[in-house]
Amino acid sequence: MSLTEWRTFVTVCRLGSLSAAAVELGYTQSAVSRQIAALERRLGEPLVHRHARGVRPTPAGEAFRYHALAALNEADRAVRAVRDVRDGALSRPLAVGATPSLAAGVVPAAVRSLLDTAGPVRWSLVPGLSAQLHDRVLDGDLDVAVVTDAPPGLPDDSRLERRCLGMDEMVVVLPVGHPRAGHGRVHIQELAHETWVEDNDGSAALLRQHAARAGVTARIDLTAADLPGKTALVATGHAIALVPGVLTCALRADLTTVDLVDPPTRGIHAITPRRDPHPCAATLLDHLATAFRSVRPARAARRTAGTDAGRPEQP
Repeated sequence: MSLTEWRTFVTVCRLGSLSAAAVELGYTQSAVSRQIAALERRLGEPLVHRHARGVRPTPAGEAFRYHALAALNEADRAVRAVRDVRDGALSRPLAVGATPSLAAGVVPAAVRSLLDTAGPVRWSLVPGLSAQLHDRVLDGDLDVAVVTDAPPGLPDDSRLERRCLGMDEMVVVLPVGHPRAGHGRVHIQELAHETWVEDNDGSAALLRQHAARAGVTARIDLTAADLPGKTALVATGHAIALVPGVLTCALRADLTTVDLVDPPTRGIHAITPRRDPHPCAATLLDHLATAFRSVRPARAARRTAGTDAGRPEQP
């Protein structure tokens, strides 16, 4: 298969349009359509649905898109590595993976500290769910992955080193102005009548377990494709959601949070391969631990700001 066809397919999925992909890639629309059709013939499955407003990937197409994107990113890194050798830059690039909530703040802060102390290092950030990132470290695609032990948990694999960075309390995210904003810690029973939205099975399991311990049921009536979609549904008043505490410092301005009594928690871990670790990996783990600890005062400040926003203005 041609990587050109793979790149065309990934671009079509990202833009949702054959014509828009053709413009970005510099092809004709018919050339883009032929490349997609050729890829579908080789794979023996339709990869896109065509509809009035454009195209979207089929379930098979979505599965292929994930791996195709990883392959294209790796191919791009391979080309850059050759050019770096040509130009005399022989440093090994650092590939870092992180769950979406950790990629939103903790990991970029830690890498910034690494670069400030170690000097220039070529690096990349790959978001994903913990199980996916675990497998990519094993496959050699990632040098470090920052993951969680939320359900179903992390496998115990002797090929990997695991360092616990700390425990993260889950919090409830609300739209600014929600009646519960600014009320301090709340019991889950006080939110039993609310509609909840979830974006992954691990977070949903933590919410259900926490509610069950309190003798209530959390009504997860909405599902989002990802974390931004989840918080968008909360911001527009459709639901409330359980989110990681580490995300609080990176929430959009029209959201606030409330802490739960006896909240569900999850462990935050950094995993690295035992064999041939990246030279910067150990230093990065120290910076990750520091960055994780630093989000706690940021969380407190954010809660205060959200509380003030949620209260009516005083005369």
